[in-house]
Amino acid sequence: MRSARRVRRGELEAGAAFPGWLWLTWCWRRPPVTARSDTAVARAPRPKPVAERGAEREAAGSEVCEDEDICVIMCASVKSNIRGPALIPRMKTKHRIYYVTLFSIVLLGLIATGMFQFWPHSIESSSDGGVEKRSIREVPVVRLTADSPIPERGDLSCRMHTCFDVYRCGFNPKNKIKVYIYPLKKYVDDAGVPVSSAISREYNELLTAISDSDYYTDDISRACLFVPSIDVLNQNPLRIKETAQALAQLPRWDRGTNHLLFNMLPGGPPDYNTALDVPRDRALLAGGGFSTWTYRQGYDVSIPVFSPLSAEVALPEKAPGSRRYFLLSSQMAIHPEYREELEALQAKHRESVLVLDKCTNLSEGVLSIRKRCHQHQVFDYPQVLQEATFCTVLRGARLGQAVLSDVLQAGCVPVVIADSYILPFSEVLDWKRASVVIPEEKMSDVYSILQNIPQRQIEEMQRQARWFWEAYFRSIKAIALATLQIINDRIYPYAAISYEEWNDPPAVKWASVSNPLFLPLIPPQSQGFTAIVLTYDRVESLFRVITEVSKVPSLSKLLVVWNNQNKNPPEESLWPKIRVPLKVVRTAENKLSNRFFPYDEIETEAVLAIDDDIIMLTSDELQFGYEVWREFPDRLVGYPGRLHLWDHEMNKWKYESEWTNEVSMVLTGAAFYHKVGCGRSVHGCSLLSQGEGVGAVCMGAAFYHRVRVWAQCAWVQHPFNSLV
Repeated sequence: MRSARRVRRGELEAGAAFPGWLWLTWCWRRPPVTARSDTAVARAPRPKPVAERGAEREAAGSEVCEDEDICVIMCASVKSNIRGPALIPRMKTKHRIYYVTLFSIVLLGLIATGMFQFWPHSIESSSDGGVEKRSIREVPVVRLTADSPIPERGDLSCRMHTCFDVYRCGFNPKNKIKVYIYPLKKYVDDAGVPVSSAISREYNELLTAISDSDYYTDDISRACLFVPSIDVLNQNPLRIKETAQALAQLPRWDRGTNHLLFNMLPGGPPDYNTALDVPRDRALLAGGGFSTWTYRQGYDVSIPVFSPLSAEVALPEKAPGSRRYFLLSSQMAIHPEYREELEALQAKHRESVLVLDKCTNLSEGVLSIRKRCHQHQVFDYPQVLQEATFCTVLRGARLGQAVLSDVLQAGCVPVVIADSYILPFSEVLDWKRASVVIPEEKMSDVYSILQNIPQRQIEEMQRQARWFWEAYFRSIKAIALATLQIINDRIYPYAAISYEEWNDPPAVKWASVSNPLFLPLIPPQSQGFTAIVLTYDRVESLFRVITEVSKVPSLSKLLVVWNNQNKNPPEESLWPKIRVPLKVVRTAENKLSNRFFPYDEIETEAVLAIDDDIIMLTSDELQFGYEVWREFPDRLVGYPGRLHLWDHEMNKWKYESEWTNEVSMVLTGAAFYHKVGCGRSVHGCSLLSQGEGVGAVCMGAAFYHRVRVWAQCAWVQHPFNSLV
């Protein structure tokens, strides 16, 4: 009995390294040695009352532990289990201290990790380069000597693939460029005179907007784009040579590579250049008055001239529709010839046209910038803009004018009369949806041109104008972030914002814009495409086209439009034998637009319009074109490409049919389109003169711009929107 007790004592001593709950289990579960064999052979007794079972357990625990000194504490725990949950034995003091210390270290580590993880922006904003935390008195002074290097003039041949180092941007899982803002410095010349005045409020807001955005980084080694803290928004107070020398002193200047300059008021008297006169070499320029001569397409960014009234005056949004004045002019400093033209329109159309000018009879203390006058009548500005349907935006001393922002805020459709002006953010914004652009030579016809725009189209343009202001014009921050987004889309084109995201207002229901992609609510009667061949009397080439088109696997039906009223089509036995149905339709009049008629035989969504002389296309090429159209069913997908551009020497549009590397339209001589466009093109394009180029250009413009065919084709009659 003592030896057994000695063994059990050894077991307990060996188990001292186990957790306390194992001790309790051993002491609770181990029955008396003498009762083990009886328990093994006896049938399970009938359950006893809870009180009796508690008494037996207490007795059993006492029997096991009565001769063992080490189980005294555990026996007390067993006894207490009768009244409630078992208590866990207390640890030794040294173990408790060890675990408490370990837990404290882990907790402190988690707290420190959380602080560094969630406070990075606060750390960055408190760095020495912050634009809001530093006073101009505290910044270091840089002295520019007379022989300091000067950058070269802006390189007009620069493009993103020639003057921008994309390798600095590197791989970024978030597809976001990193922008570094140089710390503020005070530049002085040899005499100690500051090169420029204190940083303007607008430029400080611009730098603050960038530093608060996701683009910002305070690590110059990670930067993809560099923004100087040198204010060149307004060229008027700048010292051109010294400002250029200050730019050349920047640590990462490198001929201006990957540097971005913001300028809203370029040029100076008497010439008023349309781009910043400060030599900037390869630096990108976000400019507010670009012309087609100084704008480097795909490299520079055209930005609006910010209007301070946008922040001072809150104009409530006004419902689209007809307003008191049809046409309004609110600019004060415009060329006398333009004012004469406008006053002539006012005299002709009376109450429909209002021409305002600077007030000369205001009392003291009244801001003249907030008032406009007509004769002796005073109007509040910019509130008066909300009383007009169309508002003129004329060139002044500079091409870019702040009035454009005021007009958009008022929901008035801007009528831009400034030749060669690059509209703000025109790289991504579709200004045809929010404005009307008229050549200066057509200024006398502006009223009649505007009258031809349908009322529903005008209301949509009013909505779009207001939304453009809210999204991209209302603040310096909006202008800065839109500029960086455009540059970001160039560097990461696979993650670029789509046309719809740039131009479609949220939660706006377009009443007249009908996208073919969303029109069909039921599946088509037939799969594949229907080929429509327009012919006159070239039978031999017609048969060759039919034979080749019939080999396309996705062809469902072939329709021949016979456009010759003086000659019958060939006999049925002479036509090629093909695997799909073929039908000949004779027309009553020789029109090129007959190919776009919504024939009942068209049962597919896709339509291939092809001329009878297009014999060079193979069946594989046609099948490939159909597969491309399936991915873009709201677009015109075709083969003959053309280019139209503005000829500055001839002062008119130029239509280029030669093979070039640039394409601006697709002709319908061989093109896939959605059948919904058929009926609408007949109503619009059939009104035009039936020249070969006009009808094709009309259809191409209609599908490309995704607007109503009637409205777009009707505009082709006007010189300012003509494509040929």
